[in-house]
Amino acid sequence: MFRIAELSSKPKNFLWEKFVSWLTYESPNFKTPLTSFERLRYELRPGDVLLVEGRSNVAEIIKSITQSIWTHSFIYIGRLHDIDDPMLRDHLQKYRHCNPDEQLIIEAMLGKGIIVSSLDIYEGEHLRICRPRGITRIDSQAAIRYAIHQLGANYNVRQLMDLARFMFPYWFLPKRWRSSLFEHNAGRPTKTVCSTMIAEAFAKVHFPIIPVIHQNEQGKLTLIRSNSKLMTPRDFDHSPYFDVIKYPILDFDELGIYRKLPWDQTGVHCNSIGDCFISDPSEEDGLIPVTSANTLHNGALPEVADEAKTDKKP
Repeated sequence: MFRIAELSSKPKNFLWEKFVSWLTYESPNFKTPLTSFERLRYELRPGDVLLVEGRSNVAEIIKSITQSIWTHSFIYIGRLHDIDDPMLRDHLQKYRHCNPDEQLIIEAMLGKGIIVSSLDIYEGEHLRICRPRGITRIDSQAAIRYAIHQLGANYNVRQLMDLARFMFPYWFLPKRWRSSLFEHNAGRPTKTVCSTMIAEAFAKVHFPIIPVIHQNEQGKLTLIRSNSKLMTPRDFDHSPYFDVIKYPILDFDELGIYRKLPWDQTGVHCNSIGDCFISDPSEEDGLIPVTSANTLHNGALPEVADEAKTDKKP
């Protein structure tokens, strides 16, 4: 009987693996990245949530269901030395041998479960940072601790079955099912959606994402925790408690607008208005030329410059 059951399970496993492989297949990335990856990785802080515009088949399904381009999310835990608890660092290295300078993330991946990965695998992708506003270091470390302790957990099989149902054209289903399949009726099927683990990590320290707000008859407001199983990547983007941080590939902040200011180019320095002098020529060597106009206050500087030039004549 065991042998028969084993043989019958092999075709099922094969078909299941093929189905998961199709869901996770990513189309080639021909787009120029919208985000400066080097700037983004430099500015990241442990506890930040990153959103990804995915390219897989399941990502296209999520885009359609959630009406958002963000299809995946993960939590940034920093480098190994950014984790305060040494026992937690040891536990993490059971799942991945980490280089000291490697920037690490924890994510829930379809077909893999909850894993620790390198941030580098997302270079070239469209990313966005969602930073929990005002979170303390202690609570940030607690959220990271929760995420690390989830490593090795599996995806819920029922979630994949729900995703299979999403393949059918929507006109075969009532329109109200468009959201209920993914949100309202998704208590167990969406248990391991990538955002669920992150939402639960922040819930452990009572950090809100999109809470339900109740007001009693006296006008007192109470925040009620939302169901973490219903969270999607877009919720971090929409949350008023997370700051959205963008680092575009062409950043206006790095164009050097200050170089367009009307700087004097005659080599004159001033202690105050009317009290000016000519700098040593050696100080001007190596300066990068500016394209600004020689606009000087009240015409005082040209006179000083002319006097200085006269003094230099033999």
